[in-house]
Amino acid sequence: MHPIKRSLILIAFSVSIIFAQAKIDSYLQDKINSGETSLEVVVTFKGDEPPSELQLNILREVGILLGYSFQSLPMAGIIATPEQILDLASNPEIHSLYFNRPLEYHNNNSRGITGVEQIRENLQMTSANNGFPVSGKGIGVLVHDSGIDATHDDLLYGQKVIQNALGSTNPAAYNDLSPTGNILPIVYVENIPSTDNNSGHGTHVAGTIGGTGVKSGGKYEGVAPGADIIGYGSGAVLLVLDALGGFDYALTHQLQYGIRIINNSWGSSGSFDPDHPINIASYKAYKRGMVVVFSAGNSGPIEGTNTPYSAPWVITVAAGNPFGGLADFSSRGINDESFTFTKDGQTWTYENRPTITAPGDDVVSTRAISPVPVLGAPADSELDPAHIPFYTTMSGTSMSSPHISGICALLLEINPSLKPMEIKEILKKTATNMPGYETWEVGAGYVNAYAAVDYVFGNSGYGSTVNHLRNYNSSADLEIWRDPFVIDFNPIILLSSTGNSDTFEVEENTSIIEVVSYVSGIAGEEGNPIEVVLIAPDGTEYNSGIYVAFSLYHDRGLVVANPMPGTWTVKYSSLLNLDDVTLIGFPETIEGYIKHVKVLGYTGLNDITNHAAETSIKLAVSERLVDGYSNGKFRPEKDLTRYELADYLIMGQAVRQYLPFNNATTYNDINSDQKLVVESITKPGTALKDRFWSQEPIILPKSSNTFSPNDKVRRYELAYSLVQALGLQEAASQLDGNITVRYSGEDIPVDDANEIPSEFKRHVQLALMLNLINAYFSIEQGPFDLTPTLHAEFKPNNYVKRGEFATIITRTHDVWNQTQLPKSSNSTTIENIPLTYELKQNYPNPFNPTTTINYQLPEASIVTLNVYNILGEEIATLLNEKKEAGSYSADFDASNLSSGVYIYQIKAGSFVKSMKMSLVK
Repeated sequence: MHPIKRSLILIAFSVSIIFAQAKIDSYLQDKINSGETSLEVVVTFKGDEPPSELQLNILREVGILLGYSFQSLPMAGIIATPEQILDLASNPEIHSLYFNRPLEYHNNNSRGITGVEQIRENLQMTSANNGFPVSGKGIGVLVHDSGIDATHDDLLYGQKVIQNALGSTNPAAYNDLSPTGNILPIVYVENIPSTDNNSGHGTHVAGTIGGTGVKSGGKYEGVAPGADIIGYGSGAVLLVLDALGGFDYALTHQLQYGIRIINNSWGSSGSFDPDHPINIASYKAYKRGMVVVFSAGNSGPIEGTNTPYSAPWVITVAAGNPFGGLADFSSRGINDESFTFTKDGQTWTYENRPTITAPGDDVVSTRAISPVPVLGAPADSELDPAHIPFYTTMSGTSMSSPHISGICALLLEINPSLKPMEIKEILKKTATNMPGYETWEVGAGYVNAYAAVDYVFGNSGYGSTVNHLRNYNSSADLEIWRDPFVIDFNPIILLSSTGNSDTFEVEENTSIIEVVSYVSGIAGEEGNPIEVVLIAPDGTEYNSGIYVAFSLYHDRGLVVANPMPGTWTVKYSSLLNLDDVTLIGFPETIEGYIKHVKVLGYTGLNDITNHAAETSIKLAVSERLVDGYSNGKFRPEKDLTRYELADYLIMGQAVRQYLPFNNATTYNDINSDQKLVVESITKPGTALKDRFWSQEPIILPKSSNTFSPNDKVRRYELAYSLVQALGLQEAASQLDGNITVRYSGEDIPVDDANEIPSEFKRHVQLALMLNLINAYFSIEQGPFDLTPTLHAEFKPNNYVKRGEFATIITRTHDVWNQTQLPKSSNSTTIENIPLTYELKQNYPNPFNPTTTINYQLPEASIVTLNVYNILGEEIATLLNEKKEAGSYSADFDASNLSSGVYIYQIKAGSFVKSMKMSLVK
């Protein structure tokens, strides 16, 4: 196009935006401004019905020759020029015009942690369900994904997968070559046994929802094996029009296949827009009674990465790890972002956060087997060799959303009249609290399928223990603000210069600073290999590291706790060469913000000033581990009661909600308000860390029908409960009961160990070994002794004060957040096993030609340690095997490599970390 003519078009387009009646997508505007002349566009017409002939004529009148219309959505996919878009934008029949953006798929028994297995085994639930286990029978679930390989026996076409369709949504394919052009109806190709021929993603998702598990003898059965699966495949590449095709298919065929649930394990990034075509499509599905489930995304752990399709009427799912925590890759919302908008006369409130968390880390499900088996992850080596051809391990929020879709099918089987918002509220009310995480990260908490099913059966007493639903007497007052910045990143710049950076001020007593930014590369389609660096006033640097898969994940973030006050610098750097000049990178504008969090004070703690436990009480209150009384006091010297202990453990140590079936009551000495707390804390297996519900209760009842809620708590009883809440009953059982405490490298016998009841000794021993609870030390020295003798006491029969409990529980809380604690029969082994994953800087660095890389594992893990060049290409695999918990080192010989910067990356369980090293020859 002639440059003058193009400039006039751009000017006309910019002016038209002011007066246009149709909403214009910002991405579409950017594409036009970049000079593109042929654009794939989603046109949304006004109204709720599919496009009428009159509306399609609007497209023909401006010369649109290529495109198609949907069968149920008020939309069409077209190819248009900027001039045609300008004409369409001013037409009163058109609601919006959006660019056909690319989207991304959000890539042993996870039924245990969610409680699905307990539903299968509960004879009362089976009896109430006409003698059959609750399985999602008769509920249609549309798997909107890459496709499904229904030649797999677990997903057999015609039996489990009752329909398998393939969508074709490329507007260029809809051209009848007539001089006047035509807008044709969308076409679906149905009855295809296998539509997942390139990724295996959709097959894995379908197996999690409703696979029968026949190829594993039921071991890898899906959440809802009785559900009917309907596949809609879009292939490995997914665009907005592909996504809309899946919704259109579900709406068109809802009654034919009984579709009640749509699973969407894909998404993009950006802000929520109620007028986006995908949000319009999900709203129409909601109005038709379909539960729409979206994965939150894999762009964590920084805030502001939640999927933009997290509408108030859908369920958005974060990814949990197998031990009750949140996977690092799981996308987060923003903790104070909320606004209202109106649709169909109803006011909706949008909150930027997931709805719920479900297993998404190392999930085993069906492997696509036709035409060629998709290669599995290293974790597949953990599977039975006979199962490897049929099952594989994947991680991602893609794997968490099908868990929720399957659970929704279970609820709808019991009560088909449930509405989508009712199901969403049930999942939130029955969730398990996740210590250390906020609702903008995990939603209501970890899903509890057992409680959700029990709720639908009529036991509606759940919800009062869910942290984000309860009212607190004491709380921390936080001030949160964000400083935006814009940096013009220059790939050719000296590190010593002040370019590629900006400065900001940190005030006194700031608790946290976090940098959040998006490195989108050229045209928003690739990310630069850039790391973010925060530089403190004293020159200390905090680095984010460079993620090897930088071309897939564009978010860059970094958090610093308790930052020093003063002038800080945020700086972006690419990979370096030996001349201190960046090698790789593309010029671009980086937009982001610095989030500041400051604790202003506390409410409801009027009586703790100058108390020895003041700091611990404040920390415990801010972390939702304890609460004060309604009169504004905490009463730190008051004895802790058994009911208060139960309530606080459920609040801050992840205890599943539980009530006896048919609303029965176990204890005759509690009131109705105490029932949920007491039944949950005394039910075997309710610790979330207890994945398979196999442990004894967290608090032991006094008798079969007595809890004694007002009794005081002794120290040995608290030690028992802390160990049980951490899921460490088995670890305690391996100990010998000889209680010592470590001091300055020496094991000191506990003098009053004989006062501890025998059935509690191993728990006390483990609690002391893990520093969950303290011992008391004293020194004894006779008049003629050359050296003093150190003594230790546990004081097991002392009652626990509330201030003492606040101090202890903050320590336990830190331990809870470790992925998994080690299990051993002796204190030396336990203390020598790390409690965290870590990858350390190689030594020496720079090096020539060999260097050593040290790492540590808190649990047995499949470990891969790879080396990449600056382009992200793998050049060496140093390790790919299972390792037991411990500290290790690996040597890297770079004799055959040239000088430069290389990246090494470790993957172990959910832990992934990358670091740089320099080879100098």
